[in-house]
Amino acid sequence: MKLAFIKPNIGRMEHSLYVDEGRMEPLQIGVLAALTPPHVEVVLYDDRMEEIPYDDPVDVVAITVETYTARRAYEIADAFRERGIPVILGGIHVTLLPDEPRHHADSILMGDAESIWSTVVKDAEKGCLKPVYRASPGMPQPGFKARRDIFEGKGYLPMTLTQFSRGCRFACNFCAVSQYFDRRHYYRPVREVIEEIETQERKLVFIVDDNIAGDREALKELCREMIPLGINWFSQASLDITRDLELMRLMERSGCLGHVIGFESLKTENLKWMNKSPNIGGFDHYKTQVKILREHGQHTWAAFTIGHDHDTKDSVSEILEFALENKFAFSAFNILMPYPGTPLYRQLESEKRLLYDGKWWLHPEYRFNNAAFIPGNMTPDELTAACHSARRQFNSLGGILRRAADPYKLKSISKLVYYLTYARLFRKEVYKKHGMQFGLKNASST
Repeated sequence: MKLAFIKPNIGRMEHSLYVDEGRMEPLQIGVLAALTPPHVEVVLYDDRMEEIPYDDPVDVVAITVETYTARRAYEIADAFRERGIPVILGGIHVTLLPDEPRHHADSILMGDAESIWSTVVKDAEKGCLKPVYRASPGMPQPGFKARRDIFEGKGYLPMTLTQFSRGCRFACNFCAVSQYFDRRHYYRPVREVIEEIETQERKLVFIVDDNIAGDREALKELCREMIPLGINWFSQASLDITRDLELMRLMERSGCLGHVIGFESLKTENLKWMNKSPNIGGFDHYKTQVKILREHGQHTWAAFTIGHDHDTKDSVSEILEFALENKFAFSAFNILMPYPGTPLYRQLESEKRLLYDGKWWLHPEYRFNNAAFIPGNMTPDELTAACHSARRQFNSLGGILRRAADPYKLKSISKLVYYLTYARLFRKEVYKKHGMQFGLKNASST
């Protein structure tokens, strides 16, 4: 049997698919490939950078679906099914909204696939795939390493992706991760993570956890084990890491470059409304937290969500000023998105504030980085324009160079090189992706 894994694109620019120059290895596919029996031939088609050979002989197709890629994923699935090839759809979007993808698949897989993938493959070999497979969330990669040979030759960023934990213990109202994992956290044994990193030649590692600091003592143990490896690494963490100075010191010693950190808002009213608990305690406009991050050499990627009910056009400008003043290595000015299954989505739906018939991810008129709901103090167009303007100003050539002159970045040549390399890449993506259409076809795929 030949099994094709597919990583879908987001959509198209004018008349062709968007080519993602910042694409990373699709770790989740490497995990499933490692769990696939050796006698099954495995191939990866990455729609973000190559054409999918629909007419090449394969026996079954497995597609990972995210909300942003759902429309394109369904187009791909439908094309294979028209050729009589069975399709399996899985991923967080499928788990949170199973009634939608089942119309485009022979089988859907809900939950984390590790515990059930071998059964799915056996059923596919027998030609008797079940309509639905359900697995519980759990520990990532228990007892095995991801298969990485399938990534070769596809031009991924020169970094190794791995995972320590899954889930997040917080309950932010806009976050699909909290809903998916029900505020639980699952950890791999530290030794397994270290052994996987040791098998890689690269010295830059992205640990793809939703919140690597969900258990600070577990993270301390991981940091202690990483110190001898001589690597640089980064991940995603909640802002409350700054409350533990021992952890900050250990991260610095272990080669941590920094984290994607959800600052989200400068307004306490917004933080309370979104239930962003790690940001509320001892709030002083983040002065203390930013000072601690800088003192420990963290090149912070500050993430903001904009469009909460207390946001205005002026508050977007304040966020931009804050990001520029603090010389964050990177900043994301994200429009608040109502992901299906989240408390935010249900609230906006009940208040009749959702646009695009509620399913913005499928609507043919929706465009990437556009508002998908009616904000409290702006029009949708004003919110879209304000966020795009903040991205453009922060990622201007002048802004990049001013941040490069930050003494904290100049302390390390390697950190400065990483910063300049990826700042240039992210600047390009700001302009390429804005206003992009989801999917390749013009007709809606519902």
